[in-house]
Order: sequence, then C-alpha cells, then structure tokens
Amino acid sequence: MVPDLTTGNFQLSTDNPVKLIIWDLDDTFWRGTLSEGEIEAIAENVELVRATAARGIIHTVVSKNDLAPAEAKLAELGVRDLFVFLRVSWQPKGPIIKQLLDDMQLRAPNALFLDDNSMNRAEALHYNPRLQVADPADLPRLAPQLLQLGKPDPSYARLEQYRLLERQQQARAEYQGDNLAFLRDAQVRVELREGAEAVRPDLARIDELINRSNQLNYTKKRVAVPALEASLPEPHLRWGTVRVRDRFGDYGLVGVYCLNTQTNELEQFTFSCRILHLGVEQWTYAHLGFPQLAVQGDVATQLNSTERPDWITLETTAEAQAAGAAALPASAPKNRLRILLKGGCDLGQLTPYLQTYAVEVVEDFNYVNDNQVPVHTEHTELLRLSRMLPPQEQRRLAAALPFLDEEAFRPRLWQADFDAVVYSPLMDYTQDLYRENATGVLIPFGGYQDLTQVDPAAQAQRYAQRKFRGMDEAFLQRFRQEFTYVGPLTPERFRQNLTWLREQLPAAVPLIVLTGAEVEVPGSAEKGAVERHRQMNAALLDFAAATPGVFVVDVRDIVRHRADVTNNLRHYQRPLYKALAEKLAAELAQWQGGQLSRSTVGQLRAALLDAMPRPVRKVWDRLKL
Repeated sequence: MVPDLTTGNFQLSTDNPVKLIIWDLDDTFWRGTLSEGEIEAIAENVELVRATAARGIIHTVVSKNDLAPAEAKLAELGVRDLFVFLRVSWQPKGPIIKQLLDDMQLRAPNALFLDDNSMNRAEALHYNPRLQVADPADLPRLAPQLLQLGKPDPSYARLEQYRLLERQQQARAEYQGDNLAFLRDAQVRVELREGAEAVRPDLARIDELINRSNQLNYTKKRVAVPALEASLPEPHLRWGTVRVRDRFGDYGLVGVYCLNTQTNELEQFTFSCRILHLGVEQWTYAHLGFPQLAVQGDVATQLNSTERPDWITLETTAEAQAAGAAALPASAPKNRLRILLKGGCDLGQLTPYLQTYAVEVVEDFNYVNDNQVPVHTEHTELLRLSRMLPPQEQRRLAAALPFLDEEAFRPRLWQADFDAVVYSPLMDYTQDLYRENATGVLIPFGGYQDLTQVDPAAQAQRYAQRKFRGMDEAFLQRFRQEFTYVGPLTPERFRQNLTWLREQLPAAVPLIVLTGAEVEVPGSAEKGAVERHRQMNAALLDFAAATPGVFVVDVRDIVRHRADVTNNLRHYQRPLYKALAEKLAAELAQWQGGQLSRSTVGQLRAALLDAMPRPVRKVWDRLKL
C-alpha cells in the first residue's frame, strides 16, 4: 500500500509511537527561506519542541541549508540545545535520513519526518519504508497527539543519552573506519553489581530492560516485577546489573543478567541499544565464562565463545562512584532531594514549580493502557494487590479486565529509592470497589456509578464513544456476573490502608499526603462528592495525627471557591498548583530542618511555562491532566 502524502490525510501510527521528530526548517519549522532573507518563527512549533522534549521525544533537523546560520537561528529561538544529530546540507534527504536513523539506532516506523515539500517526503519514504511522514500543515491536528506521547522527562535524561551518543558518533568518525582504535581510545569502563540487595533498588530499570528491550535482548523472557523480585534471593540464581561509562559520558544501567549456577545457563541476558557497538555484551558474556545461552529471535549483535574484548576495563562500584563525583561540574547541586509524586496526573502540574527548588522529581501517575482506558494505580486497594497478590493472580486479572494491565501492579512507589513520597489519594475518594465473587479480591474502577446495575448495551456505547477497547456489552455482562458492587471505600478502611502504606515505606522517608478539595461544582454528575471528600479528609487527618513520619498538605487552604477548580473538584486552576508546590516545599523544608535551596534553571523553566501563549498552555494543561 502506497502511503497517502496529501495534506490532511496523515494519521500517526498507533502501533509504532513516535520517538523521533525529524524537522525540515524552511516553511516547516519556521516561515520563509533562511538563505533568502529573514524568517518568521512559528511559536507553536517552538513550544511543541519544548513540550515534547520534556516528555522524552527526540528532535533533529534534516534541511537543505548551510549549517552555521541554521544553528544560529535555532539558538536565537532558544531551542538549539533541544536538537541533536543535525543534518544540514544541500544533499538529497532520503539517504541522509537512512544514515541518520542508523546513527541514532532508531527504527524508521518510530520516526516522524515533517517537510512542506511532497517530493522530499516521497524520497524519504523510498529510502526509509514505513517512515512516518507529514506535511507541516497537519501539525495543528497532530500536535495534541504528539503531546501525549512519551512520559514526563523534566530533566531531559533521554535527550542527554542522545547527546552522549552524538558525541560518540562524532569521535568515531575521526578514526576513519579504524573501529578498534576508536574503542581502545574510548576508555570504556564497566561496573557490575551482583546479588539481591545490590540489584533490588534498580527493579524498575531492570523491568524496563527485560520487558521492553528487543535489539540486544538475547533470551526475551518477559517477567513481571513481583515474580522478578521474588526470584532475587534464590541461591542458584546469580543476578547482576551492568553499568557503563566512557570518555564521552555515563550511559547508566544498561544491562542485566541472571545466570542459573546449577545449569550454567543464562536465564536473562539483555542490554540497552545505547551501548551498541561498544562490545559490552560480548565482554559481559566472556566475564561470566561463556555460559549456555539459548538466543531467542533476532539480535543486533551475535555473541561468540572465544572473544574477550580487551578495550574494556572492569571497575569497582567505589571507583565508579568516585569517577562520577569527579565528573560533576563545580556548580552541580549537592544533596538534591529525590521526591516521588504518586497520584493522578494532575500532580504533574506541581512538577515545574517544585523544580524551582534543588530537588529531583519522579512522577508515578495514571496512564492510558493498550485498550485506551485510563489506569489509575494510586488507589490503596490496588496498591495492596500490587504488593500482596501472587504474580499469577495479577496476570490473570490484568488479562481479564480491560481497565487494567500488568503495569498496574508495578508502581514505582515500591522502588524505595526516594527521599520523600508525596501522595494524593483522591482515587480512594472517587473510585468504587467491586469484589470478585470467586476470590474475594477487591478491584477499584470508575466512580459514582454501579456498573452491575447499568444497561450493558448503553454503557458499552458510551465506552465506545470514548474509544475504550474491550469494554463492550459482552464484557459488561460477564463483569456483572463475576463481580459484586461493594461501593466506595469506607473511611475506616481508608485509614487502615494509609497505615499499611506508611509501614511499607522506609521509616526515614516521610509520607506527605494531600487532602481533597471541598468545593461544590454545580451540575456535576458526581452526586455527594463534597460530603464524600469531607468524610475522607477527616479520616486522613486522624491518620496523620496518630502516625509518625506523616505530613499533610491541606488543599482546602488554597482551593476554596468554584472558580478555583476546572471540570471537577479534583482538578485545580494552574496558579493554585504553584501555591500548592510552595506549601509542599515548606513541608519538605520543615522535615529537613532547614530551607530548600533554589534552582536557577528550574525557576527559568517555570517562568517560561507561565509565559506560554494561552492556546499552547491549554494543550499543555490538558496533557498534564
């Protein structure tokens, strides 16, 4: 099938999400032709780059221009640092894009090429089949979809990895094909961490490598986090993680292995493609003594049982940490607090304002699963199931209920590598509970509506209008037979669950809990919501007063009037999130016993966010909610 290259007909792929946007410049990123005179910036494009880069989407340029003036203009617009691997020349674009994708180690289906010239788009497709291509005239329609891709990356960690790769590629080119000489000069160093206690803090990253990596995943044995964690103490399993750095930068945790010492067989052996062509996977295989390995599927690098790369140096954890500390710039902030925000995605509105302080913010919010259904993972009953339900039962429920998936049972909350946890329990206030008749398991979903009493056909039609998959009439009929409506969580059970949650966290980590607003929203379909919030707030405050290590940020001090909320009493106007962030920072300072230092970069970023044009800000706000 020949792709439709006409304006207005292009649709983003749902099977291959965009990870890279390739921009033409003239009459695409900006208006006008740079080589012919002054150009006019397109503010929406500039803001789109900023917003999507902050969600881990990478941006590059393939343009027929001269490099120096193009870079100068991007710098003038304040976005040069958000682009990597610029390819600015007067050569045909198709072959350039093909080489670019190879250099960036990305697949064509995960890249979107924007160019106003249909001939350029056709040429790009000829050399790069399945590349996504679009006319920039389609951007107003595509921008809201692009803004929903990726996940929050306020520190631009993913962009930094591509900057590192770009530096490496530039240096490699200087060796004129002598790859071995390049590798010897690259000063590649590997740090291995072995054993359950050494591996456990990195479960989230290990899960990502095992379950999402493909190019350098040799075993392709997918495993859920609970099962993974349960296997760590097994005496016959030798678990280890691989960290890599070289003279170009620190690649971080890029590999994981699990060696069955009874059978001398690798049960897990997988690496990130960011270390492709460095020989790390072969070195690790040799370091383990060339154990048995049943390679599954295609892999980017073939292993052998003889080679021992001698350009790689093994270093201890202490040596790696000392080297990392020495590499920090003198102005790098020390003792930055690492804070987890756990709750609904509205909490993401707090992030840019919290980052005006010297803190690192990690977000653990609801998301949309493969069935296009929003999944809230913060309800305390679901948190209990993620901690206590056997892995096989988690997988069974994830497969049976379209509004869940296996990811719902893997909250980042359990990583236990945070200095403080900020928790918004509003789904405990909102969602209803259903008991599975066969097992007694309680599942939260929806809110202010008993799904076992509604007309299945009518409800299925409403779900279809929202593009939910699997929530059809047949499922709803089965659901009402297999589950019993319990109603909302009781305040007493809520208090018990909060006590349980506090016990799961390290004693030194404070739990900061947000209350709910108590604002009437006329015409709301959520009948009795304000009274419900009052009851749950009372239970929360009782819990906090009786429990050490718990702080409360009382939303009611800030959100007081109907004009303070948007479409419901759980979503607030932007200025109020700024006020909440200040209140939260004060609680953190009180816990720390001092003042939180400010971040100049964070303050500038927040000011830019506040200065966004209203249309762009509305799109951003919808994204965060």
